[in-house]
Amino acid sequence: MKGNKELKVALVCDWLTGVGGAERVLLELHHIYPNAPIYTSQYDPSGIDWFMNADVRTGWLQKIPKGLKKFLPVLRAIYFSNLNLSEYDLVISASGAEAKGIKKSKGTTHISYIHSPTHYYWSRYDEYIKHPGFGAFDWLARIGLKIFVGPMRNWDKKAAMRPDYLIANSTHTKSMIKKYYDRDSTVIFPPVDTERFKNDNTQKREGLVIAGRQTPYKKVDLAVEVCTKLNIPLTVIGNGPDNKKIKAMAGKNITFVNQLKDKEIIKYFSNSKGFIFPGLDDFGIVAVEALSAGTPVIAYKAGGALDYIKENKNGLFFSEQTKDSLSKALIKFNSMIFDHKKIQESAQMFGSKNFKDSISNFIKSLED
Repeated sequence: MKGNKELKVALVCDWLTGVGGAERVLLELHHIYPNAPIYTSQYDPSGIDWFMNADVRTGWLQKIPKGLKKFLPVLRAIYFSNLNLSEYDLVISASGAEAKGIKKSKGTTHISYIHSPTHYYWSRYDEYIKHPGFGAFDWLARIGLKIFVGPMRNWDKKAAMRPDYLIANSTHTKSMIKKYYDRDSTVIFPPVDTERFKNDNTQKREGLVIAGRQTPYKKVDLAVEVCTKLNIPLTVIGNGPDNKKIKAMAGKNITFVNQLKDKEIIKYFSNSKGFIFPGLDDFGIVAVEALSAGTPVIAYKAGGALDYIKENKNGLFFSEQTKDSLSKALIKFNSMIFDHKKIQESAQMFGSKNFKDSISNFIKSLED
C-alpha cells in the first residue's frame, strides 16, 4: 500500500438506518478518514444524523422502503458483490452481514471489521427460525430463511474470503470467524464513548438497571423474572418485540423506560448499584458504558463480556442463562462492595481513542 497520506480510501457498511454499535464503529472510521466516501445499501438520515456531512453513497436498494431491510439479504449480497471500488487503494468495510462481500481490484487492499459472522446464517439461525421478528409475516420469513439459508451460507463463506485482512471486535468474534469462516483475525475492540459516562462516584446508588433492544436473545425477560421474584428494584430501558411479554411478567418493583436522552441514560447508569447483562453478545458496548459510569456488571459468562468483566473487581458472572443461576449471582452481588472509581478505570482501555490508535497502527503495519 501507499503511504497513509496518499491513500485513496473508501468505507463500506451494511446499512445506515439507525443508531447502534456498528454505526459507532463506522463513525470512528469516518473520523479517521473524513474524506472517504461511505458506501452502503440503505441510508436514512432521520434514523441517524451522525453522517450529515459525510459523502454517503447508495444504489438501487435505496429505493426500497427501509422497513423491508430484514427481507433484503439476498438483494444486499447482489448489491455489494457488484460495487465497483477498483479506484481505491484501501477499502475498509464494517460488517456483520453482506458488506464484507465487496469485490475489488488487485491493487486495492480490503480490510473488513467483522462485528460477527452473519447471525441469521450461523450462530443464531435457530433463534431467527423461532423468532424471525416480522410479526404477522413470521411464517413467510421462516419459509424464506429455510429456502435460502443453504445457498446464502455458501455465499457468506465465499464473501468472507474476499477481504485481505479480517478484524474481530472481540475474542469471542475471533473464535466465531475461525469456526464459520476458517480464517484468522486480529482483535480490535470497538469504540466506546467512555468519557460521556464519567462521574465523581459520590452519588447514592439504588437498584439495578438493564438496557437494550428487547428481543429473545438479549434475555431481558430473564432479568425481569428473577428481579420480580427476588423483589429487587430494576429499571428496564429500551423497547422491542418482547416488550408486552416482559411487562406482563413484571412485578411492581420493575420500572420501564422507553426512549431516553443521552443525559438521562447517563443518570440511570451512574445511579444504579449494578447493570444486568444476561444475553450472549458479540461484544456488548452497553455493558462497557455501564462500567464507564463506575457501575459493576452482572453478566452471563460468555461472548464479549469475557473481554472486559473481571470477576469480583468490576462485576461478576453467572454461568447459565437460567433463573437459578442468575438468582444466585444477584444474591451474591447484594453482599459485595465495589470500588466504583476502579470500575470506571477498567473501561478506559475501550475508549474511542484506543480504537482509532489500534486501527491506524494496524493499517500502518501493512505499509511497513
